[in-house]
Amino acid sequence: MASQVPPRLLACWVILLAVLLRVILGLHSYSGAGVPPKYGDYEAQRHWMEITINLPLSQWYTNSTQNDLAYWGLDYPPLSAYQSWVHGKVLQRWVPEAVALGSSRGIETPRSKLALRQTVLASDLAVYFPAAAFLALTLHGARLSRQAITTLAQLLLGPGLILIDHGHFQFNCINLGLTLAAVACTLRGSLLAGAALFCAALNHKQMILYFAPAFFSHMLGTCLQQRSAWGKLFLLASIGGVVLASFGIVWVPFLATPGGPLPVLRRIFPTARGLFEDYVANLWCASSLAIKWRRLLAPSQLLRLCAAGTLAAVLPAMACQLRRPTRRAFLLGLANSSLAFFLLAYQVHEKSVLLPLAALGTLGGPTAELAQYVGVYSMLPLLRKDGLATAAAAVAVAYAAVLGTLRPALPPAWRAARAVFLAGAAAITVGFWAVPPPPRYPFLEDAACMAWCCTALVCLFGYTNVLQVQECWGPGAARRGRHGKRKGA
Repeated sequence: MASQVPPRLLACWVILLAVLLRVILGLHSYSGAGVPPKYGDYEAQRHWMEITINLPLSQWYTNSTQNDLAYWGLDYPPLSAYQSWVHGKVLQRWVPEAVALGSSRGIETPRSKLALRQTVLASDLAVYFPAAAFLALTLHGARLSRQAITTLAQLLLGPGLILIDHGHFQFNCINLGLTLAAVACTLRGSLLAGAALFCAALNHKQMILYFAPAFFSHMLGTCLQQRSAWGKLFLLASIGGVVLASFGIVWVPFLATPGGPLPVLRRIFPTARGLFEDYVANLWCASSLAIKWRRLLAPSQLLRLCAAGTLAAVLPAMACQLRRPTRRAFLLGLANSSLAFFLLAYQVHEKSVLLPLAALGTLGGPTAELAQYVGVYSMLPLLRKDGLATAAAAVAVAYAAVLGTLRPALPPAWRAARAVFLAGAAAITVGFWAVPPPPRYPFLEDAACMAWCCTALVCLFGYTNVLQVQECWGPGAARRGRHGKRKGA
């Protein structure tokens, strides 16, 4: 039936459903709801608005009597702080009690919660939605085709981002939206615009570094493809100039503050939090069930081990792009780079799975779909804590239903892969519901969930790396050239 609907109307329905899911989810619980003394990520975002509009910029990242860094101190880059300032100014006009210095701590009135939810929704509509549409059209020839609408649905209806931003409460829609726009510009050959947008995303949230190897290797590879030495040097210098200018614009206000940018850097790159947080579906957490890494190695040794492991994991994808920087190689590089960071980097949080999910979403096809199910299930312990487990199931079902209508039938191998993963997830959840874990191991279900999802992500990482190697060295790679056409993964 969907094939008979005009493309413009079908795209409108996808967008309206995406908005509706966000609005409905905003009526649910959020991180730290009614749980003093720190209340969770919802209070963190609100508190940053309070701090940025009431204190001078020089005090945003430093400890003081009015800015206790132990109570949700700012720990994102300056662009995130500027975003908090803008939202804080809006709230100050309409709900001043929600951002009053000191007295607003822990505020949870219906009016303040509605206002804060609207800041996320407005950011999503202003940044992520247009970026997703721009990328979908870029990937599919600027036509509103069935493929473009399917990609748009995968990007807008992905359960992970909806649940974390509009349920748990964060603003990942801004940095991921800027990243998608950077990807689209880069695919169109507008490398300078892509570099500027990527720098903006990185200056909003430092975890966007997960994508840096892919952007770096693709842009450097493109520079090396220029015919003359002057062309290579000019393009490389132009990109470098844009990067320096982009960072300069964001950071220059902090150059005149006491200590310069160092207090900001210390806050956004902490090493004291440890190897990983909670039950994150990466290799360090999964292997820690048998190998107690934090007992065996000092934090500095773990940091070096993670850095070496992550670098080794991203090098093949980087080498592929340096050799042949095609459009598809770039998209695969984004997936491989972000998966490598999530699986092997230091200090990874379970919410960081949103980055590889976004990268895999640009590939489209069954890879993106399966990754969403894995990502959402990997965050189940967090979503349960926030009271969002039922909502997560509902959003995932809506995602599956829409994609099942839009896309062609999945190949048998992908149907089998999806069935195996979902059967394992169901067995873990239902099994521990029927037989609760022993009191000695209260988090056994969380550990099983984490290990199962880690296994799935490792398989996806291996698969996308194989695709990357085939793109650059496989049969027909030379014929595809720099602008080789993309096929669904």
